[in-house]
Amino acid sequence: MAVTNIHRVAFIGTGIMGTPIAQHIMDHGYELTVYNRTKQKADELVEHGATWADSAAAAAVDADVIFTMVGYPSDVEKTYLAQDGLLRAAKKGTWLIDLTTSSPQLARDIHAAAQELGLYAFDCPVTGGQAGAQAGTLTGIAGISEGEAAPVAELLSCFTSRIFYFDGAGQGQVAKLCNQVSLASCMVGMADALALAQLGKLDCQKMVEMVDSGMGSSRALHDFAPKILDGDYRPGFLSEHMRKDILLALDEAEELDITLPGTEVAYTLYDMLCQINGSRLGTQAISLLYAEEADGVAAGLDWSNYKHEIDPREEACEKHNSKNSCECGDTTDDENSCDCSTDTADASCDCDTDNASASRGCDTDNKSCDA
Repeated sequence: MAVTNIHRVAFIGTGIMGTPIAQHIMDHGYELTVYNRTKQKADELVEHGATWADSAAAAAVDADVIFTMVGYPSDVEKTYLAQDGLLRAAKKGTWLIDLTTSSPQLARDIHAAAQELGLYAFDCPVTGGQAGAQAGTLTGIAGISEGEAAPVAELLSCFTSRIFYFDGAGQGQVAKLCNQVSLASCMVGMADALALAQLGKLDCQKMVEMVDSGMGSSRALHDFAPKILDGDYRPGFLSEHMRKDILLALDEAEELDITLPGTEVAYTLYDMLCQINGSRLGTQAISLLYAEEADGVAAGLDWSNYKHEIDPREEACEKHNSKNSCECGDTTDDENSCDCSTDTADASCDCDTDNASASRGCDTDNKSCDA
């Protein structure tokens, strides 16, 4: 039977979002134990009364509810399913709630494994960014029914202003990926608009105010355009995590056999940004891809690090399939070349190799394009 009288909470992952969420939980009177791979990131919570644990498993032992908010699906999998993971450490009846934006299938796997052990696990990614986490006004996106989640509803309300219930394991993750797909395209649209305004010699602040007053507005433009105009690229949400979320959405779309063109463009841009040292900047730093090189350098970017790589979802050339293998039966190396003698002279490229920020990685020596 699930724990219904909740007093002790464990929180795994005290980063940009996790720390303020955990603080709200503690502020509402719950006993809090915390663990983070980098201990210093939990120091503030410990100073405010949280108990430090030396591992995720140690934090879980006596907890009635365990929250996780870690970086990547691989981190989620290890945290829950490893030999020393949460599922083996938690007592029967414990609730395990993953706030990470992660893989829908992994969420289903964790839910099923937890059920077999008498545990109650569900996915509940959140949206609202650092500001929402600090204000306690995040939106929760739960892969469980409202009735089933009733025992933890009060606890969830400590840091959310609204929760949407999607009634099944992994469905919260699918819904969150829908959010990220929409946001990603809005971020690209905002960056496009700013670039057009700047090169068109408009007053960019006035342009933003105008667009924000009409149908062209978006939460992305409203919240992030002013930061861009102020040169503020500090993260409320990391660009590397946006790239991760977009890739998860593209993976899910591939499983469902649909194409998301706008999302693919956004992935290309965020992948580029992360390659040139922008991974730890805020998502608004996408605008630096359109900026003068000096502005990017001032923000810490380095275009010399950029190397275009073919994504497995990209359409392959006539002589290679989607796995970058050749019809001759040989596999490709790191340069996406084949050891066979197939002539590629017919795959000519006409992209603009002089524009470093717009080029897509032509191999002009082989007269083939990997764009």
